[in-house]
Amino acid sequence: MNSDLKIDEIGYWSEIKLAILEEYAKPYNQILRSHNLHPNYVDGFAGAGHHQAKGSGRVIDGSPTRALNVDPPFDSFYFVDSDEGRVSELKRLSAGRSNVHVCHGDCNEVLISEVFPKINYANRQRALCILDPYGLDLDWQVIQTAGKSAVTEIFLNFPVMDMNRNVFWRNYDGVSSSNQGRMTRFWGDDSWKVAAYTTTQGLFEEMQEKNPISDVVEAFRNRLRKVASFKHVPPPIPMRNTKGAVVYFLFFAAQQPAADKIVKDIFAKYAHYGEVPIG
Repeated sequence: MNSDLKIDEIGYWSEIKLAILEEYAKPYNQILRSHNLHPNYVDGFAGAGHHQAKGSGRVIDGSPTRALNVDPPFDSFYFVDSDEGRVSELKRLSAGRSNVHVCHGDCNEVLISEVFPKINYANRQRALCILDPYGLDLDWQVIQTAGKSAVTEIFLNFPVMDMNRNVFWRNYDGVSSSNQGRMTRFWGDDSWKVAAYTTTQGLFEEMQEKNPISDVVEAFRNRLRKVASFKHVPPPIPMRNTKGAVVYFLFFAAQQPAADKIVKDIFAKYAHYGEVPIG
């Protein structure tokens, strides 16, 4: 490892997410290969390939490293990151592997222009795409392109902590135009306002009341099905911090019922991790 590289420090909830991804990748590859299909791995916010555990400093394999070690293997790998240091580390980790493509740039551009076009139905290719932005840094166009391709499944970080902190305020008028714009790019249009707020008639004027985050999550789930054209989108799993607060929801979206069933079983296994006992 490059001693000058600053790698991400992650909480245990991120370790759970990594375990979920790894647990799904093996049966995913097994099923595809049994049907003579070619599995590809795509990571839009790949990171450096490893992380440090909060508190202990323990080194943890990241999603790219785990994907490289999945058995049966993926045919090809596409790692995308905007940071030069992380890209250099990914190249070091994958040195000598001609089927690994490390891309330096904004995944919102790279995935649509360079990666997704290489994975097509006619060549019996399929893709497992990980979209794990640090916040509202993902454009809806990436999600929709994956869904309408009919060959790409996604795991998606739905960053409710960023949304609650910067967008979903009780006084909506105070939200900056830049944060509203970030939310609209992530959601795809401004219909998120309908999901997040209910308009009621006050004594003198109309008032905006903030809806429960569960309403927003379910509305986004519907968009994945109806707008992005994913046929199967199970309820997402909440990723909780040490205080039991939800940091983000992990969505899965796919075209095949077998994928849906496998992920539902995995999500059920981890669903209550991080819940704070009552009493």
